Amino acid sequence: AAIVLDLRLPNIPGRDVCREIKQQAPNVPIIVLSAASDVSDKVLLLELGADDYVTKPFSPRELLARVRAALRRTARTGAGEVAAFGNISVDFTRMEVVREGQPVALTAQEFKTLKFMLQNAERVISRDQLLNEVWGYQNYPSTRTVDNHILKLRQKLERDPANPVHFRTVHGVGYKFVR
Repeated sequence: AAIVLDLRLPNIPGRDVCREIKQQAPNVPIIVLSAASDVSDKVLLLELGADDYVTKPFSPRELLARVRAALRRTARTGAGEVAAFGNISVDFTRMEVVREGQPVALTAQEFKTLKFMLQNAERVISRDQLLNEVWGYQNYPSTRTVDNHILKLRQKLERDPANPVHFRTVHGVGYKFVR
């Protein structure tokens, strides 16, 4: 499956729809359609998770070819998206986490937080950035929500949650994931 997303939607910005789709179904390719040909618009949507950007007017044959190409790329890379750190492996496709051979139960939000942290390993991530990327613009819980999710991840994944190796606090800013 692939999604062709026209940015001109009646009640919600197309970029918010793109972000939400990628949060809910990260492996589904999104091809964005837009009349805007500004490079900054294209870059923004591609950074938000769009797999391709087609400017109107376009040929239906070209759009079909781009959808097929996105589906081929997904078929090649979709299976086996696994990350490992320490004694933990994370299968993104199956949403499974294993620590020392034992499955670890994570909530959907904890898994999204873990995935975002892994994708941004070694980078300092602010609480606001986590709120934007993991929770989305529509829901703005307090930054304590982020702190509580990081605490839960530490309890479930760190050997010694009081002295975390992987989920480190950067005081006054946010967090950093260290492999």
